[in-house]
Amino acid sequence: MISKTLEISSLDALPQAAAQVRAALAGHSIVCFEGEMGAGKTTFIKALCQALGVADEVSSPTFSLVNEYRDAHDQPIYHFDFYRLDSAAEAEGIGAPEYFDSGYLCLIEWPSRVEALLPSDRLIITLNVTGPSSRELIISN
Repeated sequence: MISKTLEISSLDALPQAAAQVRAALAGHSIVCFEGEMGAGKTTFIKALCQALGVADEVSSPTFSLVNEYRDAHDQPIYHFDFYRLDSAAEAEGIGAPEYFDSGYLCLIEWPSRVEALLPSDRLIITLNVTGPSSRELIISN
C-alpha cells in the first residue's frame, strides 16, 4: 500500500492539495472519499473538479445519488454520495456497477455503503479534521 499525507491548513490551501491529488489519479478511475460527516469530502471534491477543469456547479448528490460533470477534455466525471443508502442493492438499482466499470472517473462519498460493488483497484482519500478549517488528507491505494 502506497500512502501520502497532505496537510491542508485552510480553505485557501485546497487548490494546491487538489492539484496533488489530481496528479495521484493517474491510472485510477475509482476514487473513494472517507471521513466523518463534516470532514469536507464534498468541499474537497469541488476543489478537485475545479483542478480537472469542470466548469459546472459541483454539489453533493445526497438525494440524487449521482451527479455527472464534464472535465476540461469533455470526459464525464461521476460524483456519488451513498450516505442515504440502506444497502448496496440500492446502488445496483441505479446502475452503479456500470458507472464503476465505465473507465471514467468516479468520485465516491461514503464508499463503505457499497463496498461489495467496488473494484479492488481504487484510490482512497481520507480526510481527517485537525482544526476548525484544517484537515489532514491521506492518499492511499
